[in-house]
Order: sequence, then structure tokens, then C-alpha cells
Amino acid sequence: MTKIVVLAKLVPDLVEELEIAPDGKALDMMWLRLLINEFDNHAIEQAVLLKEAVGGEVTIISPDAEGVDDMLFTTAAKGADKLIKLVGDFEDMPNNHALASAFAKVAKEEQPDLILTGVQANNDLDGAIGPLVAKELDMPYVGYISGVTLEEGGVIARKEYPGGLIGEMEVKLPAVLGIQASEEPPRYVAISKVRQMMKSAAIDEHDVPELADTGGLPVNRMYLPEAAERAEMIEGDEDEIAAKLVELFQEIGVM
Repeated sequence: MTKIVVLAKLVPDLVEELEIAPDGKALDMMWLRLLINEFDNHAIEQAVLLKEAVGGEVTIISPDAEGVDDMLFTTAAKGADKLIKLVGDFEDMPNNHALASAFAKVAKEEQPDLILTGVQANNDLDGAIGPLVAKELDMPYVGYISGVTLEEGGVIARKEYPGGLIGEMEVKLPAVLGIQASEEPPRYVAISKVRQMMKSAAIDEHDVPELADTGGLPVNRMYLPEAAERAEMIEGDEDEIAAKLVELFQEIGVM
């Protein structure tokens, strides 16, 4: 039986108005709405598609955050078999190095054949989760994947290149793949089915007693874009505008 683990996390909803914390170094998490990372959602869909095609077991691992239980039960409604919540000091969103280490320790216990995760997230500052987890587990990593086919002892991973070219790579298992897009759009599940899963499915909690505080990028300052000088509108006919542009380029030393 193929064991597939999906690493997923909640990220800030960019539709909401983001506010900066009083220390000026992070987002204010007090009223911040979180939702599943879009690429992680595609990774979950890809895992369920593989399970439906060839069988297997799908495990979802996610760090604790407001709304994570609802997200996990939703994945169960989609077809996930096992739900794991990492419990620890995740309130301030640890850096990806710390998160990858926590992910890797729990994922290793599951002895997965294949680990899927979103290729990136909107709050990544210090590298994506996928390659960091692959390093922790000494597994190969391939990113920006848009299709996966399971074969004996490996997978065929497909990724799209500029110009519409599709590349296919044979990847030996176990391995980590960064999913850019699942082969089908993430499925919608009715609220009634999610509520049913809340009664029948269980979330296993794994304590993460300590998160590493190294490896991440220190944030010295976070701020809204500051207004600079306004644009200068050049008026005149074509020759006058061209002459003015040449003069400006010469002033700044590009001509």
C-alpha cells in the first residue's frame, strides 16, 4: 500500500487588509484571517487523486492555527485517511526551517513512500517547505509539479516549462514533490459532509515541544510602501519629448 503524506499549512488571506504588529517586524495576527495555502490545497487534491487511481493511504499534517481543525476535517471529507495536527508554539508563525524540521520528524514516523506539499506559500521568506523537508529526510526533491503518476518503485512527475513544453521525470521513492497544480482543480465538498467528518474522523495531535530558532531570515522592519517623488509628466511634441528624455538619461548616467 502506497503511503502518501501531505504537508499543509494555513497562510494569511491576502484579500484581507493586512496590519503590521506594534514591533514593526511582523504581521498583526490578532484579527488576521487564515486559509489553506493554495498550492497545499492542490497537493491534497493530487494525493487524493493518486489514492483513487491506485489505492493507498493519505495522511495530512498541519501545524496548529486558528481554523486548522476545520481545514483538516475538510481534507477528510475529500478522501484523506489520517489527520495530524502539530501542537506547539505556532502562534507567531515560525520560520520555514523550524517548520520543516517539525514536519520532517512527524512525517518520518509515518514512513511515507511519497511526500507532497505546495511548491510555495505567500508567507515564505526563507525558502519553501518542500526542499527543506527533503533535506531533513535525505530524500530527492522535485518542484513545480503539475501531474503525478505512481509506478512500481517510483513516480512519473510532470512539470510545465515556458512555451507550453511538458517535461516528464522518473523519480525514485521515497521522495518529496512540490506541487504547483493538481491534475484536476481542488474539489469542493459540502458543509454537511465536513460536519459528518467532524463526528466520525479524529485528529491526532503531535506535540512539538521546541521549535528551532535558527536558519530563518531575521526581519528587521516591515512597513507599507512609502510615498516617494511623484512622476514627472513630459509635455510637448514628439521632438521636444525625445530631447527631454535624452537630457534626463544623460543626467542619471545611462547615456
